[in-house]
Amino acid sequence: MNFELNMTIADLLLLLPEIFLILWLCLVLIVDFSFPRLPKEQIGYLSVVGLVVTLGCLAWFDLTHISGALFGNMFVLDRMAIFFKMFILGASILVILASIEYVNRFAFFRGEYYFLIVMSALGMMFMASANDLLSLFVTLEFSTFGFYVLVAYLREDLASNEAGLKFFILGVFAAGLLAYGISLVYGETGKLVFSDMASAPATPGLIVGFLLIFAALGFKIGAVPFHTWVPDTYHGAPTPVTAFLSIAPKGAAIAILLRLFFVALFTFKPMWVLLLAAVSVLSMTYANIVAIAQTNIKRLLAYSGIAQIGNVLIGMAAGTKMGNDAILFYLLTYLFANIGAFAVVIAMSQAIGSEEINDYSGLNRRSPFLAFSMLLFLLSLAGVPPLAGFIGKIYIFVAAIKEGLYTLITVGLVNIVISMYYYLIVVKKMYIAEPIDPSPIRISGPMKAVVYVGLAGTLLIGIYPQPFIDWVVSATMMFSHLPPTPAATALPPIPPLGG
Repeated sequence: MNFELNMTIADLLLLLPEIFLILWLCLVLIVDFSFPRLPKEQIGYLSVVGLVVTLGCLAWFDLTHISGALFGNMFVLDRMAIFFKMFILGASILVILASIEYVNRFAFFRGEYYFLIVMSALGMMFMASANDLLSLFVTLEFSTFGFYVLVAYLREDLASNEAGLKFFILGVFAAGLLAYGISLVYGETGKLVFSDMASAPATPGLIVGFLLIFAALGFKIGAVPFHTWVPDTYHGAPTPVTAFLSIAPKGAAIAILLRLFFVALFTFKPMWVLLLAAVSVLSMTYANIVAIAQTNIKRLLAYSGIAQIGNVLIGMAAGTKMGNDAILFYLLTYLFANIGAFAVVIAMSQAIGSEEINDYSGLNRRSPFLAFSMLLFLLSLAGVPPLAGFIGKIYIFVAAIKEGLYTLITVGLVNIVISMYYYLIVVKKMYIAEPIDPSPIRISGPMKAVVYVGLAGTLLIGIYPQPFIDWVVSATMMFSHLPPTPAATALPPIPPLGG
């Protein structure tokens, strides 16, 4: 009896972050409904407190190496799951802080907005621990449900309504592909847990099933050719929702892709390496070329995000532990630069009511802080040293070079040059063009905090990346079974600046 009780307590410990966040969600709803006159920014801060406590709990799990599996290995808590959960929570906290002032645009349901953000984060936390096809489907749809509402939250805005409708239709289509793919895989193997199907033979039904699953997950990360929803949805959705959509769901989906390819499909590596390389080339090349013609900053960042996913897939195509280390490190650099860039966009949208690139003319004279911040964020996304994005791209490329993927690296380098062009278009507008309206731009306190965090992460990871490298290397220890790269199984140390 005592043994069973102890096992139950241990099981609850593994679910402690999710259980706490569920209870906190209930508290947020109760406070919102019970005190209708309470300023809605207080609901936002209350949501942030819950997310911060959950983040602290996961940090403790990481430091004490708490791990385990539940429900017949359907739910796993390992260091990689903890990394992605912390990644999702960090993005959620920054998005909520960036939303505090923006929420005043909503005519109704301002408090419920924060609830939906936290609910989506909870669903993505479960995604990071999904270890079988059934929990993959349930957690993915649970996390997406909140986004269906959030994308169309500007109810009187036709662009938001259109974005919500497109996102819903294509999301349901992706869910259908996922369900059909799961049924084919289960029919061929009789297994649901990823590790149980690792030795399954490559039958036609199994291959088609996994291709359908990859297509559904490709929709979530916005990789070409599954990207069609991205530009219109990013453009029409409320800008904080766009920022959230551009980073957190991608992290959760990449966590599942890593488990899928390196656990369930590792014996099929020669086949899926070619698939990932092709999707990577298409994503980088198509997105960077189309981004040049964009006149709206949100659409430009949408295509930039598609191209960044192409870079992530380079590391995945390497098929080594070093490649996986590089993916996690790259996601960290992308988190700070992308959220920071969207924070500047939100601040500008609040001040001038426009998201057109031309309206960024003379921003350096109106707000030197915003202009300089946007400059650093865009240069980091482009991969300019000594910023975080440069280190991230270097490691992705090194992992691919060690596997002989020279064609993929060449395409990646060419695309870096292309991306520099459209990023510098924005920089030129901010620093060279004359301002349309010379009045200074006011920045709220929470928005400044988000921009400062973005700047700190972008600069710190670029100048002193070693602690973050150590973190991602330990987070991918579950892939220690992978064959080592010629030099090492982890990212190489970085020489000090000027050394």
